[in-house]
Amino acid sequence: MSDNQESTDTEDTTTASRSATLPLRPPCERLSCHKSSVCSRSYFVVVMVFFHVYIINVIGLLFYVHYSSGQEDGTRSRDAPSSGQQRPEARRPPSKAEFLRDVSLTRIEGIRVGHVQKVSLVPDKVHEMRTLSLKPLLFEIPGFLSEDECRVVMQLAQLKGLMESQLMVQDGQEELAKELNLSPDEIFNLLDINQDGQLQLHEILTHSRVRDGIWLTPENLREIYAGLKADKDGNGLLSLEEFRLLSNDAFQRFLLQRGVKRSQLVRNSRHTWLYQGKGAHQVLQDIKARVTRLTRLPSSLVDLSEPLQVVRYEEGGHYHAHHDSGPVYPETACTHTRLAANTSTPFETSCRYITVLFYLNSVEGGGETAFPVADNRTYDEVSLIQNDVDLLDTRRNCDKSNLRVKPAKGTAVFWYNYLSDGRGWVGEQDEYALHGGCVVTHGTKWVANKWINIDPDYQRQARYQQLVSQQSEDEDDEGVTLNPDTQSSDVHQDL
Repeated sequence: MSDNQESTDTEDTTTASRSATLPLRPPCERLSCHKSSVCSRSYFVVVMVFFHVYIINVIGLLFYVHYSSGQEDGTRSRDAPSSGQQRPEARRPPSKAEFLRDVSLTRIEGIRVGHVQKVSLVPDKVHEMRTLSLKPLLFEIPGFLSEDECRVVMQLAQLKGLMESQLMVQDGQEELAKELNLSPDEIFNLLDINQDGQLQLHEILTHSRVRDGIWLTPENLREIYAGLKADKDGNGLLSLEEFRLLSNDAFQRFLLQRGVKRSQLVRNSRHTWLYQGKGAHQVLQDIKARVTRLTRLPSSLVDLSEPLQVVRYEEGGHYHAHHDSGPVYPETACTHTRLAANTSTPFETSCRYITVLFYLNSVEGGGETAFPVADNRTYDEVSLIQNDVDLLDTRRNCDKSNLRVKPAKGTAVFWYNYLSDGRGWVGEQDEYALHGGCVVTHGTKWVANKWINIDPDYQRQARYQQLVSQQSEDEDDEGVTLNPDTQSSDVHQDL
């Protein structure tokens, strides 16, 4: 056989062989793909390797996050109320038990202004709860109290007797000043809110209103400056040198010499406290139970809060804008848990997490509840008094408040004085909860307040509840019933 024949035969054989095996070849060969195409085997292997490496990294990351979260949760669980677990910690005395945080405070959503929610507070009746503002979170519930309930509360308050809501000098202010023993320079620095080295009118006004309980206006302050010859250069500002020349009680002594009218007080009203615990009038117990359902908080927190406060404003009565509760700092103690704090501090606040305000009658004229900065974009204490317009003054400038609620018999409004801490407990003070009672122009105004006291410090609140529970058990054995409503009235601060 010749070479040409062999070559031909070989080609024929190869062609026949290819034809016979063609259906078994990969599709890419049938399409005559290049070796560098996506279909190549080597490219496929490389892609699969990278894909598996990616999956392994993702799984490893998930394990890491899960492990880290587990450690963090374990750490947090040791920060709070279990009845008896104790963990040594360098920052806390070993004698104090650490409680497992097993309580989360329900917080009602406002959704939007004007939103209406249906709430069931009493059998066979549905109330409507309308959102009035989101800053603060504020709701209105018409018909919360019946006419008979309003009448009974007012009669019980009259039967017990009402006292003046404010005296000339706030109780404890003099003792506090002596205990702190602050120098004039330290007081000046404390009052100088914007730290510009000069005291503006609004900075002095705020201090005087809190310390002396006297509602000075910018005009009053200018008269005092002139009478005391305090403002040497007449620019309406007090420098440190000018402030040093004044005694601590210079303003107060000047005002006492001139005389102070009731209309010049921070608040002009009379009030009393009504016990709501076991053995109290059924209407008072029913109101407390209804508040518990409304706020959706544990009944133990409501039971350990202040009793019901009933307030009467005569014609001309008012309450200038204020916060029901103050900010809580590390050196601040809550009034209701001070026994459990086991520390001494000159600073106390009422720690009123929620305010529920009831209108016991419809007022003929005035008497609205004003929220000067409700739903403002920002809150700036300095801007509350500008160009002699004082938004805190409910006798002059109630009409300038962002929101006013008109008193209607039986209606309740409630709001949160604190924000949430994001973990189901009390957070920072909500500064937008600033509110006041507009001057009553005609008739009389009756309201009642139910405050729910909760300490932002979870450990302190838990220790307090445990302490009250233990005392209750001990005194029940002796035939004596303990209830926080029976504590002396000095516990209940009217801020």
